Amino acid sequence: MQLLFIRHGQATGNQAGRMMGHGQDGLSDLGLQQVQALGRRLMAESYHPTAIYSSPLERAKQTAIALAGMVDPSPQPILYRDALCEFQNGIFQGLTWVEAQQRYPDLCRDLEASLAWQPIPGAETLQSGRDRAAQFMQEILHHHSEGDRLCIVTHHWILQQLISVVLGSDRTWGFAADYTARFEFHVATEFWSRRDQNRWNSDLWKIVRFGDRQHLTDVDPR
Repeated sequence: MQLLFIRHGQATGNQAGRMMGHGQDGLSDLGLQQVQALGRRLMAESYHPTAIYSSPLERAKQTAIALAGMVDPSPQPILYRDALCEFQNGIFQGLTWVEAQQRYPDLCRDLEASLAWQPIPGAETLQSGRDRAAQFMQEILHHHSEGDRLCIVTHHWILQQLISVVLGSDRTWGFAADYTARFEFHVATEFWSRRDQNRWNSDLWKIVRFGDRQHLTDVDPR
């Protein structure tokens, strides 16, 4: 089974440096260009997903709809899942860091003083995010099998949780994920639940792409 995880294109809130959380800002002009560039790359590779999953937040939703229109020869419903939503960041939603410092100076100072997790009023916990990621992985393993090609449009923070679950890690690793970056994995679903030595059989578990942004060269040549 092929898993293609994609971060959404840049949203207007991202462009303004806001902590988006569950905000519903749509794609910026640059974000639309990023999605179109990825769509052209996928078309050139003759990529046709058997199912498309997406976060229901507007920036991911717009990304998924645009990609589906370019790569899906027989349009199918996009499967929206709350488990793919970005971190629910509570009182910080929609604020820049400067605005957060002005409104919640004590909390911001505490957050800057330590790397250890600290609760934010109204926000979900790290355990909640990890549970969502594990829940989504179990869903796709239950509903899909060998040969399926899944396109999954999501967000940076939850993407780190999802990929750590796919890799079977007992901790969540941080990594960079540009807008519309691709992360592709091939997994042998019939062996997924086995606890024998096949867990260490690299013929069954493949990292094909990790943070691929080559399609952005002409759009955002950083």
